Amino acid sequence: MNTLFARLSAALLVIVILMGSAFFLAGRINTQIYYEELTQRLNAPIAMYVTGQRDLISNGTPDLESLTELAGHAMVINPTAEIYLLDTEGNILGHGMPPETVMLDKVDLAPLKKLIGGSATMPIRGDDPRSGSTRKVFSAFEVRNEDRLEGYLYVILGGQTYEALSRDIGSSYVGKISLYVAVTVVLAAAIVGLLVFSLLTRRLKRLNEEMRRVSDSGFEEDPCIEHVSANDDEIGQLARSFVTMSGRIKEQFLQLKENDNLRRELVSNISHDLRTPLSAMQGYLETLTIKGETLSEEERERYLKIARQHTVRLGSLIGDLFELSKLDSASVTPQLESFSLPELVQDVVQEFQLQAEKKNITLSLRLDTNSGLTIGDIGLIQRVLENLVRNAIRFTPVGGEVTLSIAEHLQSVAVAVSDTGAGIPDNEISHIFDRYYRSDQGNGSQSDSSGLGLAIVKKILDLHDTRITVASKVNAGTRFEFELPRHSQAA
Repeated sequence: MNTLFARLSAALLVIVILMGSAFFLAGRINTQIYYEELTQRLNAPIAMYVTGQRDLISNGTPDLESLTELAGHAMVINPTAEIYLLDTEGNILGHGMPPETVMLDKVDLAPLKKLIGGSATMPIRGDDPRSGSTRKVFSAFEVRNEDRLEGYLYVILGGQTYEALSRDIGSSYVGKISLYVAVTVVLAAAIVGLLVFSLLTRRLKRLNEEMRRVSDSGFEEDPCIEHVSANDDEIGQLARSFVTMSGRIKEQFLQLKENDNLRRELVSNISHDLRTPLSAMQGYLETLTIKGETLSEEERERYLKIARQHTVRLGSLIGDLFELSKLDSASVTPQLESFSLPELVQDVVQEFQLQAEKKNITLSLRLDTNSGLTIGDIGLIQRVLENLVRNAIRFTPVGGEVTLSIAEHLQSVAVAVSDTGAGIPDNEISHIFDRYYRSDQGNGSQSDSSGLGLAIVKKILDLHDTRITVASKVNAGTRFEFELPRHSQAA
């Protein structure tokens, strides 16, 4: 009973047996009603014919001898008929049966009046004096004397003789054949139903086995399921949904493995990047502590400056890690507002002007628009520009140039940061937005980089539903560009 087929089969057998029994009983009841109505319609005139033969009641006195004689004649013609003579109140005045077999003294006249009136639908049942509680079909007619109602002639049409014959027939060959036919029909219906259920559940069983096989393989194996169309039945749709689901689960497993590898690499990189400045800081501070009195003022100043540089680098690395973790956890929601992109870019240029001059790099701004109104999170966009400019200055050699440009299009405002630096090889462009990725181009200028700047840029632009493009040529320079919606378009 642990399989769907077994449960459906058991339910089908119960339903078929109940339905077969119900139909068998309904057939017996309908047959009984049919024969009762037929008997009553055929024998309805009996009471009228018997009443017409003799004056059964004269001045309130019943003629019992005539009643007995007529009852005998009637029973010869119809052995199941039992005749009773009633007064106007329904009291039994006489009959043709042995006195000890009659159990009632009075008969309810309501059914008699319905039959005589002819308004009721047959079969109409009345009291059976010989059984007491059983009601049977009958024939009845008024007994009148000179148009005066003297009583009723009441004829039971299904007496004890009829009951004995019915029991004999019920246990005879015909009754057994009826039972055998009913059992055969029930068994045939059950067999056909089991075959149908077997055909239906066979597909479910195959699908279940395939689902178990794919699940046991850790969703590494692909489902071997026949092609199903969009117009297939529910089982086919379930199979199609499983194929789609298993594919997605497999992709998610691969993504989880990749994320796990990235996590391991991240932990390794963090450990290395944090250990390097910490070790340097510790070494210089221990040197200052141990040899502080023997060191010259210039040496102490140089050691403290180096320790401070490592402190700044360590703080920058921790800040980038914290910012990237917030972006990864989706806890950052852009606070969209309208702002002037040229003004923001000018602020960023001024911020990095001194750093560029120290490296003898020309930092310039080219505007193709005076408006440049856009919508976005001004703080996050500033962070994007800062990371791109810082990255460009870091990889641009002395005497190079870094240019920020803004161009206004029909529906957007484009921002580009280009440099004349080392460039990026084609095989590395797809990886530059990975966290902790550092290009080998740049002559060691990446030593103070956390490797998280471009990863943060991509995360922020993803939150703004925009993408960043990269065009680069080795030893010629790199250009990063992204677009933001115009304020009128965004509104």
